[in-house]
Amino acid sequence: MSSGVIAMTASVPELARAVPPHLLIDVIDASRAELIDLTHDSRQVRPGWAFACVPGDQFDGHDFAGEAVGLGAGLLLVERGLPIDVPQIVVSDVRQAIGPVAAAVHGYPAGRLRMIGITGTNGKTTTTHLLGSILLAAGVEQRQLGTLSGARTTPEAPDLQRRLAEFVSCGVEAVVMEVSSHALSLHRVAGTRFDVGVFTNLGRDHLDLHESMESYFRAKASLFSPELTDVGIVNLDDPYGRLVIDVAAVEMTGFGRDDALDVVVGVDHHSFTWLGHRVFVPIGGHFNVMNTLAALTVSRALGIDIDVAVGGLAECPPVPGRFEVVSDPDLHEFSVVVDYAHTPEGLGELLTSARALADRMRVIVVFGCGGGRDVDKRPLMGAVAAEKADMAVITSDNPRDEDPAAIVAAAAEGIDARYRESVLIETDREAAIALALEAAGPGDVVVIAGKGHETTQTIGDQVRPFDDRAVARRLLAELTGRAPIEGSK
Repeated sequence: MSSGVIAMTASVPELARAVPPHLLIDVIDASRAELIDLTHDSRQVRPGWAFACVPGDQFDGHDFAGEAVGLGAGLLLVERGLPIDVPQIVVSDVRQAIGPVAAAVHGYPAGRLRMIGITGTNGKTTTTHLLGSILLAAGVEQRQLGTLSGARTTPEAPDLQRRLAEFVSCGVEAVVMEVSSHALSLHRVAGTRFDVGVFTNLGRDHLDLHESMESYFRAKASLFSPELTDVGIVNLDDPYGRLVIDVAAVEMTGFGRDDALDVVVGVDHHSFTWLGHRVFVPIGGHFNVMNTLAALTVSRALGIDIDVAVGGLAECPPVPGRFEVVSDPDLHEFSVVVDYAHTPEGLGELLTSARALADRMRVIVVFGCGGGRDVDKRPLMGAVAAEKADMAVITSDNPRDEDPAAIVAAAAEGIDARYRESVLIETDREAAIALALEAAGPGDVVVIAGKGHETTQTIGDQVRPFDDRAVARRLLAELTGRAPIEGSK
């Protein structure tokens, strides 16, 4: 077990009972062996662990069962009985069963935590961050899981249950986590029950997996089922949010922009009045008003005093790579913002916010599209950037195994002829950022979009160090002839 975790055990019959009845086919040699953990990676198996044989696109976990048993696996979770002398639970779908079994191994840790799950295309990370600050102000020991905490937005089911068990052992009381569409489609949160589920919005993304917006929506909306969530919070200003209300089978509460009165937004803050209370958050961007409203609505559902919630928001630190200001108003005549926006809708919202802050000056954007992902969104990204910015520099994001020039060309195809003179192409991302900064003048806002908090860039089979924030700070320092400002890496 991981350090700090109180080891729990579960017998084979107990784990078999954890499998949803419609999935359970058979139990082979239901011995009284005690299991202490579960994994679907045969390389991680330790004595006393269970091994889940997950069939995949490239590899079938059943082929690694012998290796797992050799390493000490005391139970196999399988879709077909194997000629191996070890207890086996046979199910119709291992991926659907692995979450409930992992939860049982660890003593159902989610049931001992206040669980808040946030889904949606944009805003998950920031809303999670804001809620964490509110819970901290309320004296609740909390942890956050999401894009900033691991390799996956939502961990695989065995890893998630193990993390939740660690939190319980450490005295954590609440967990705020991002729930991705991948996680819902691949049953990573099966076996986890949320006290509150949140829907932020839905825009075009991940269609390489879901193939259609209808399928993408169904994945997101599945969070709001009685098996996963007690109460739902939903953005009523988003058309898909209103659809969630129609299909959800749990109690739902909505929020919308009209809930915020006297809104004021700056580069590094926003404020508004909510239920008679003045709310101040030290994070810029008009779109973050909605994220704050989501966090406040959840806090109310959790019974947190409004004054406490407002106080927590006022102390919220910046969210890495989310409308993160990397310029210094004392040194630079223009503002530079780094943001993770990587969908057409997200980029549009980001540039609209930047436009409101540009003081009638220009908005300059640097953006790219990732390789090996939804190719149809590339021209949409180009169209949004060219329309909403005064100058756009199209560059590489993480091209992966694709030709960067081809990705850039696909994005440029969406640009209307009216805007083409204001668009530059530079496949080298650092050179593209330099072009944007060199072109900026007093009052302009330079937006560097797409990678946000990421500290690497994947080109072919190489993963190279690259942080938009650090690169921008260094280039700004070169422009001003000063050392990089605080925060450089």
